Amino acid sequence: MRVVTTAQPLDVQPTPLALLLLGREADPRSERGVDCPGDLPAPSDPDLVERARAAKAKLGDKVFILGHHYQRDEVIEFADVTGDSFKLARDAAARPDAEYIVFCGVHFMAESADILTGDGQQVILPDLAAGCSMADMATAEQVAECWDVLTEAGTADQVVPVSYMNSSADIKAFTGRHGGTICTSSNAKRALDWAFEQRPAGDAKVLFLPDQHLGRNTAVRDMGMSLDDCVVYNPHKPNGGLTAEQLRDARMILWRGHCSVHGRFSLDSVNDVRARIPGVNVLVHPECKHEVVAAADHVGSTEYIIKALEAAPRGSKWAIGTELNLVRRLANRFAAEDKEIVFLDKTVCFCSTMNRIDLPHLVWTLESLAAGKVVNRIEVDKETEHFAKLALERMLALP
Repeated sequence: MRVVTTAQPLDVQPTPLALLLLGREADPRSERGVDCPGDLPAPSDPDLVERARAAKAKLGDKVFILGHHYQRDEVIEFADVTGDSFKLARDAAARPDAEYIVFCGVHFMAESADILTGDGQQVILPDLAAGCSMADMATAEQVAECWDVLTEAGTADQVVPVSYMNSSADIKAFTGRHGGTICTSSNAKRALDWAFEQRPAGDAKVLFLPDQHLGRNTAVRDMGMSLDDCVVYNPHKPNGGLTAEQLRDARMILWRGHCSVHGRFSLDSVNDVRARIPGVNVLVHPECKHEVVAAADHVGSTEYIIKALEAAPRGSKWAIGTELNLVRRLANRFAAEDKEIVFLDKTVCFCSTMNRIDLPHLVWTLESLAAGKVVNRIEVDKETEHFAKLALERMLALP
């Protein structure tokens, strides 16, 4: 006997996150953006380069274009300065006469530029959907809940938050409110040294947001801690998946976040490239997993990677563990010096959100500004800006 039932419509509403991922909603408290109004030029338009040049020339000194190292070459061509996220934000602040700051990067970078620039300046992100998966992994609500967990465990008074530059303005503001500082991949050790000095010796703990790998690698590789000194707080589990005892025993409480690009590199990648290229130097970013960093010959920030290759002897061989746009650009730059530079992994790995900034979006942005229309402005509210800037200023004051 077969029983046939009639399906009844389910009263199921999509969650805010599901709508966000489907592109039907926007969340101003998230790195993701889904709305980019305006008619973009066709990517195949043969006049795009000339249109970009003409619009930039018309704007003159009113516009200052920042290009992150991970951007496409077609965008970097129009950048007034290139660099990592913090260098670019500081470069923007050093140009107070520029009315428009066009940040060819991702959302958290544009937020930092807005925090550090003057009230008369407007920061523009050519595509609002250029977010950062790592920054998305720590929301203000999740971090506030984590602080409640630390308070209930009796450890909050011992904890100093240290947040990576790759975080939203909300997370930077949380850090400022709770007496913490921001760090970059270049000064993470200095930031952690400072943080541990803010509490009595032996009692201090750090809540490191949002990249667990940079926090772990800095603590273990650069500061001599053990892996047992580190615990990982998972915001998707009750109490972060940790007991009160684990929180009390830890020195480093690492947020469960990572970079989607650097997290792809594996120990197999390192072993494979050493087998394929005898004598190769493996140089990786500290956002890579701990086992990758431990197996590498050199570890450092984006700026460190560039300087290391500039100083490398002719004929040397390098496998680089960072974003592919930059690796390709460096390989082309140093080819004339007989430096062999390859991507650490065999698979292609661009930063997908960074690559959303392309020439059509840049042309649309510049032409809109030239016509007197400000598009895709990034603004941080005054209260958030105040506390985020406090955390950034603590970083700037680091010895």
